[in-house]
Amino acid sequence: MIAYLDTHAVIRLAHGRPRIGRDAARLIQSAELLVSPMVLVEFEYLHEIGRLTLPGRDILRKLEHEIGLHVCDLPFADVAGAAVDEKWTRDAFDRIIVAQAKLNGLAPLISSDEAIAEHYPSTVW
Repeated sequence: MIAYLDTHAVIRLAHGRPRIGRDAARLIQSAELLVSPMVLVEFEYLHEIGRLTLPGRDILRKLEHEIGLHVCDLPFADVAGAAVDEKWTRDAFDRIIVAQAKLNGLAPLISSDEAIAEHYPSTVW
């Protein structure tokens, strides 16, 4: 089984104080963990505006080593095509992240974001 993590779930894990739900913790222990490449873009944005101290690549390398996290390699054109249908948000990051999980068989998406949970039934927290 695979599961995706959204940007904020990855940040929590990287800081070592995840405070995540029981269902999310189980998935992290048992699933192959993926992130959308859009998470890396959002990390860089957050780093550039001073909200993250480490560059995104460093965060992903750390979690690749610690929990086996990998960047999903679905074709971006397919993901972007699926994201066009995510009209519930103007947040391009959330649109792509949700579309990526949805396109990959409605895979679970570990997220505490209430808007994502409201619109993507496979959200786990």
